[in-house]
Amino acid sequence: MPEDAGELIVLTLACTVPVVVIGALVLRATSNRSLTTSMAVLVLIPTLSALAGIVGVSGLMSNGLRRTAIVLAVVAAVTVPAAILLGRDQARKTVWEKQIREQERSAERSRRELVAWVSHDLRTPLAGIRAMAEALSDGVVSSRTDVARYADQIGCETHRLAAMVDDLFEMSKINAGALRLELEPVDLRELIDEVLAANRPSADRARVALDAEQPESRIEVTASDRALTRVLTNLVSNAIAHTPPGGQVSISAGSCDGHAWARVDDTGPGIAEADLPRIFEIAYRGTSARSPVAAAGTPTGSGMGLAIAAGLMAAHRGEITVENRDLGCRFEVRLPLVAN
Repeated sequence: MPEDAGELIVLTLACTVPVVVIGALVLRATSNRSLTTSMAVLVLIPTLSALAGIVGVSGLMSNGLRRTAIVLAVVAAVTVPAAILLGRDQARKTVWEKQIREQERSAERSRRELVAWVSHDLRTPLAGIRAMAEALSDGVVSSRTDVARYADQIGCETHRLAAMVDDLFEMSKINAGALRLELEPVDLRELIDEVLAANRPSADRARVALDAEQPESRIEVTASDRALTRVLTNLVSNAIAHTPPGGQVSISAGSCDGHAWARVDDTGPGIAEADLPRIFEIAYRGTSARSPVAAAGTPTGSGMGLAIAAGLMAAHRGEITVENRDLGCRFEVRLPLVAN
């Protein structure tokens, strides 16, 4: 056993460094595996290094080697599970914090986009209303036919502005968690009939066929009549706006596995794969491949319809999904059936 301090340090390093190097190689080789393996290797490296140093300095025949080995084995048995548990907890916390930061960044990005979209979309109808009002006030338009046409257009733009303000108010309540729904048993088929009748004129103006397919038996869910109608209306309006003339929008409903579902299928251009994860974000309209088809008298909307639909479905403890089909895309909402 060496007595000189310098010799002791050199011998200790000679015994421990290889263990650390081997441990680093093992850690690198298992980096793509589970966190448990990585944490176990990290804890065992100093323990085995200490054992190698003691063996190298004291020799295998040292009287205290057996005692030291037992102590290190007990330490390893305690510290490895503890390190794994603490490491998992820290990893979960790190992942959770990362998700929170990403959600905050996404929310801030959505707010900026919302302000930009609303500023642009409000400016357009306001500019039209102002121009037509000035034309009427200055007498530029004097014939009865033109005056009536201008008045109708002002009414249309005013209705569009009112709808955008309603969307903003609804979205603010959803984001603030202030939305309160009065839930009651409703027949999903009746709501679909109402949505079908309400959107038939828009579909006719856009030259899009609109139909529904429903079972004969009732589909009862616990929901807010007004809110669920708003969800289906937003989905159908969105489908009509993105379906070219001559296309088709279909609504279907049914139930399976204790849940009711309603689907809105269109024959539009579909949704780009890059846009699918963000399709329910506020004011997100995606790429130009799925730009709203501006039919006569059919406003393109505020860009909040799908976000409102997603928020209302979350308030119902339901879910809303979207997927591309061979032709067009499909939006689906699911709600638990009323327990009999």
